Amino acid sequence: MREFINSQLRYPEEALKNRVEGQVHIAYSVSNEGKVEDVEVLNGIGYGCDEEAVRVISLLKYAPAANHQFKVRSSQRTRIHFRLPGTAPNTASTIQYTVVPEKEKPAQEKAGQHIYGYTITLGN
Repeated sequence: MREFINSQLRYPEEALKNRVEGQVHIAYSVSNEGKVEDVEVLNGIGYGCDEEAVRVISLLKYAPAANHQFKVRSSQRTRIHFRLPGTAPNTASTIQYTVVPEKEKPAQEKAGQHIYGYTITLGN
């Protein structure tokens, strides 16, 4: 799916002029026939990027979801990344988990259950 989106995405002229980049968060439904419907921008960046994200998502085709051999409607969410041509994506990411102090921890239901805290830093 990501390859298809990247191949179809056209950077909006207004976004290029204003040097806008970021992510557009999209929610949509997939009908029981596999067609994308009800496309909605959850968090946009404007300058034509929101409209372009809706256009590209509307081009997607899915195999219908099934529940007990019946085709059903499903909901999807995705992000469309807009990066200015010639800029490298940000490769440094930080994920941080914090340890909850003992007095604030919820009662553990099963013996032997452990709660761990750690920090992961990726990048240069």
